[in-house]
Amino acid sequence: MKFSKATDYALHTMLFLTAATPDKPVGVQLLAEKQKVSPTYLSKILTKLVKAGMIESITGVNGGYRLKRNWEDISFLDIIHAIEGSASLFDCSFDHGPDCPIQRVVLEAEEKMEEHLRNKKMSDLVREMNIVF
Repeated sequence: MKFSKATDYALHTMLFLTAATPDKPVGVQLLAEKQKVSPTYLSKILTKLVKAGMIESITGVNGGYRLKRNWEDISFLDIIHAIEGSASLFDCSFDHGPDCPIQRVVLEAEEKMEEHLRNKKMSDLVREMNIVF
């Protein structure tokens, strides 16, 4: 199983924003520099996080992005779903309905992984690593 590079950048961006001062927006240029990625590419990822309601865009000279949701509530799964969507990783190609034994095994594994990612909060990681942005 592999997540896209966009998910990698989204997770790191959310880590930086969670560690940053909540009221002070962080510019896309700084976020892009931290990750060594194009600001244009990162802007597309930030747009998805805005649409998911996790961050907000602040316009103006001192604009940028900051958390919109309570930072204690943002899970890894929230971020992954904002970028990747929530479709199953596996889609059975045979037409034997929902009783496919292979599909059941994969879905059970996905549910366990999603539960783990849902319980892992970005704020926990910031605390564990004592990150200051």
